[in-house]
Amino acid sequence: MKKKIAVIGAVLDNPIECQSEFNDLLSQYKAIIKGRMGVPFENADVSVVSIVVSGSLDEINGLTGKLGNIPGVNVKTAFSKQEIDI
Repeated sequence: MKKKIAVIGAVLDNPIECQSEFNDLLSQYKAIIKGRMGVPFENADVSVVSIVVSGSLDEINGLTGKLGNIPGVNVKTAFSKQEIDI
């Protein structure tokens, strides 16, 4: 099976209200998450999170779609053109 490599960029507006649901969802997809970096902007009440993933197109799109459905979360995904074998 082929896997894609991607980075999911997420901006959390008012993270205090949405970070719990955001983190719970990420824990459900821990099998495809390879790394995560979060940068809080306390003065602006915003957090920016980048998540590196490796999985099937359906898995990555599923995670991105669910994250985007959380109120206060805006997401975009960038995919590598290459695929890797598992």
